[in-house]
Amino acid sequence: MNYQRFFEEAIDQIHGERRYRVFADLERIAGQFPKAIWRSGSDTKEITVWCSNDYLGMGQHADVIAAMQQAAGKMGSGSGGTRNISGTNHPLVELEMELADLHGKESALVFTSGFVSNEASISTIAKLLPNCLLLSDELNHASMIEGVRRSGCEKKVFRHNDVAHLESLLQAAGRDRAKLIVFESVYSMDGDIAPIAEIADLAEKYNAMTYIDEVHAVGMYGARGGGITEREGLADRIDIIEGTLAKAFGTLGGYITGTRSVVDAVRSYAPGFIFTTALPPAIAAAATTSIRHLKNSGAERERQQLQAARTKKILSEAGLPVFASETHIVPVLVGDPELCKLATDRLLGLHGIYIQPINYPTVPRGTERLRITPTPFHSDALIETLRDALVETWNTLGIPYGTSGQPEVAKSDRIIPLLVPKSGG
Repeated sequence: MNYQRFFEEAIDQIHGERRYRVFADLERIAGQFPKAIWRSGSDTKEITVWCSNDYLGMGQHADVIAAMQQAAGKMGSGSGGTRNISGTNHPLVELEMELADLHGKESALVFTSGFVSNEASISTIAKLLPNCLLLSDELNHASMIEGVRRSGCEKKVFRHNDVAHLESLLQAAGRDRAKLIVFESVYSMDGDIAPIAEIADLAEKYNAMTYIDEVHAVGMYGARGGGITEREGLADRIDIIEGTLAKAFGTLGGYITGTRSVVDAVRSYAPGFIFTTALPPAIAAAATTSIRHLKNSGAERERQQLQAARTKKILSEAGLPVFASETHIVPVLVGDPELCKLATDRLLGLHGIYIQPINYPTVPRGTERLRITPTPFHSDALIETLRDALVETWNTLGIPYGTSGQPEVAKSDRIIPLLVPKSGG
């Protein structure tokens, strides 16, 4: 049997569907975010990154870098084991206390990534509940879907942000059955926000637990960066708040927060936590420094919101098909996988602008897009350069400016009010 043939055919299928992914070889330049060096073979070129999840540039904050360097110099580069076997380093303990405080919860647990925190926590919590029914938003992240799948429990998928559909499923299940509603606060491909208060109301009405993924909101919303749940004063109404350290906090790892009993149960039963090497002390120390800074500083959040609003306004006024978005995420519709790849190749090679194409299965076919993420460090001049490059690319490749039959496109007169920070958030 020719085993390699099966793998080659699998890759050929992706090529045939025009969704093969090519990774850009980037070297970020400390102190010059969002600039980076792009390496292509033996060639190098300085470019501007417009799609980073380091949303606030905290990965290059001087204090965060110093904390990482100091911890590594004092305690070494690795953690030395799983949490149970010598890996529970003191900076990691401090980090979990900081995260619990951030969300106003009794306890927190840190994982090696946001994917692992969702997969391990959702599956474990559902398994521990008798005859649990999982109710999952249809646009939940792959890590949440995998957690639902691995639980082995019955699941029902409700239409995206559709509280009426969710209520019908809850009503059919009845109050007495164990139920866990899993959803996100900010959905990263469209930039929309869940109706959190309404979902919390339904959870209370039908006696269900709630699990929210705040990975695209922590650090950026709320007076202290606790996410949309903090901004809306809803954190106490959500049972488990999950987040990441790898986006706005600029480091690495995922976490959950909740009551001591829930967190301790996940700590004690989740294979994805028990059998994984702990985060190194240097990363934990850097993450704690970043969280503490953003708890006390709203400047980064305010600047990010202003630049996101300006980016939407400038691109929309140029006629580019910008999706309506309530958040810092700026999706621009292309609608074809091949054109999407050609556009990003042209932006990078000709204009020195890096935006990764977003194709199926990350988004539905026909909604292929550029996902732009302005940060506090994308200046007005960089935004105007981006606009000019996109217009040139759209015109050269013949990408449609219209959006007939596609998701609603943002209008410049409705962008800024949606992005005004609330209480410094």
